[in-house]
Amino acid sequence: MIHLVLGGARSGKSSHGVALVSHYVARGAEALFIATAQAFDDEMTARIARHQAERAGDEIAWRMLECPLDLSECLAQQAHAKQVILVDCLTLWLTNQLLSDEHDWPQVKAQLLATLTALPGDVILISNEVGSGIVPADPLSRRFVDEAGWLHQAIAALADEVTLVTAGLPMRLKG
Repeated sequence: MIHLVLGGARSGKSSHGVALVSHYVARGAEALFIATAQAFDDEMTARIARHQAERAGDEIAWRMLECPLDLSECLAQQAHAKQVILVDCLTLWLTNQLLSDEHDWPQVKAQLLATLTALPGDVILISNEVGSGIVPADPLSRRFVDEAGWLHQAIAALADEVTLVTAGLPMRLKG
């Protein structure tokens, strides 16, 4: 099962994803958290620490894995039938890809889509909905918004469920 959870900044999408995982854990699933963030500055370091502190208070016994670039490989290696995987978040992973000189984005995206459809178990993908704002002024930001929108459309097409979270309120779009 693939569940895409979209929302804006501070919308509650990560908390909603954790709540979804808790339902799987209550039915006996193991929980894996795959983090895609990289702490390149103090502000991001603080954000990561806040998310870690929030998870530490959860009832979920998380296994943690950091995977800023090779998400398809991480998913393929880690997925199994009795596990739910929470990936937080796809837009940070996309940023890492676009800033990396070592990766061919169209190929990496195609690989992720193929991997998702072949995974055993369940995966919950968290991502920022960035297409509702103004068109950014610089080329890299415009490319990011375009690629994020196309990535979301592609994943939503193959996902079993899609949820949009706004102001902490989940709205089911698909499933």
